[in-house]
Amino acid sequence: MTAPSSLAIPVVNLDDFVSGSPQARAQFIRTLGGGLKEFGFITVGRHGIDLGLIRDAYRLFAELFALDDATKQKYSGIKGGQRGYTGFGVEHAKDHPVGDLKEFWHIGPELPAGHRYASVYPANVWPSELPELKRVTTTLFSQLNTCVASILHALADYFELPRDTFSKMAVDGNSVMRAIHYPPLPADADPRAVRAAAHEDINLITVLCEATSSGLELLTRSGEWMAIDALEGQIVVDAGDMLQRVTNYVIPATTHRVVNPPGDANLPRYSLPFFVHPYPECVLEALPCCVTPDNPAKYPPITADEFLNERLREIGLLK
Repeated sequence: MTAPSSLAIPVVNLDDFVSGSPQARAQFIRTLGGGLKEFGFITVGRHGIDLGLIRDAYRLFAELFALDDATKQKYSGIKGGQRGYTGFGVEHAKDHPVGDLKEFWHIGPELPAGHRYASVYPANVWPSELPELKRVTTTLFSQLNTCVASILHALADYFELPRDTFSKMAVDGNSVMRAIHYPPLPADADPRAVRAAAHEDINLITVLCEATSSGLELLTRSGEWMAIDALEGQIVVDAGDMLQRVTNYVIPATTHRVVNPPGDANLPRYSLPFFVHPYPECVLEALPCCVTPDNPAKYPPITADEFLNERLREIGLLK
């Protein structure tokens, strides 16, 4: 079923929280928290991320994915697909029998020598064919981190918790920028295959820069699919499994998908999600404020690293 056209996720402007009046900040906090509780998704404008950087990143990734398969495969095979290239059809949604109709590239934090996680996180790989990619994407990565910190501060304010409750989980976290290429649907595609089968994100939150075309849909609480598209200058934020676990399902990790285009619009699609992950030893356990007699703690504590590896195995990226 398709959701009524009148139904939409809330839209907020991040500068209301960062530099707005007390009234504007309070309204931002209420709308952010309420939108994530109801939908698991919210749209954010005036977020401070350089739109030129986003456009440059899309241009460069379009060039990267246009390289021949042999060249791209030189940059594949990194643990769990956490860095570099992952080929078409390799990843599949949890419990979905066929691979998604996409290929992607992962970039993580650039860590200095001697950093405590330099030997823990896989190192980024940079294609020699596109020397500009490192500068553009590491700058964008930094700006996304700044944006995320403000969103997580506001979310802590919503729960009336210390402001760094969520943001400190992501400090030195294994966050990943994923550039995704959904090519035109091949004529011999498995009829069960879609660009991205229904799934929930693994991480704390995801920040989605506006994609190059439509196709993203979320599943509402009433069981209807609702189209979600960021307009130019907006980002979409959605809650992942880790945030759902920490808030004891007060904020849901909402099921979403990317549907196949209709036949007359069988064109490539690119997207740039930023998956915000905690540091590996971060313990994911229900916050006391989210545990009540009516909503008892649903899971025992688990570290972020244990949880991530469990999920990577479930979606076929880690053997």
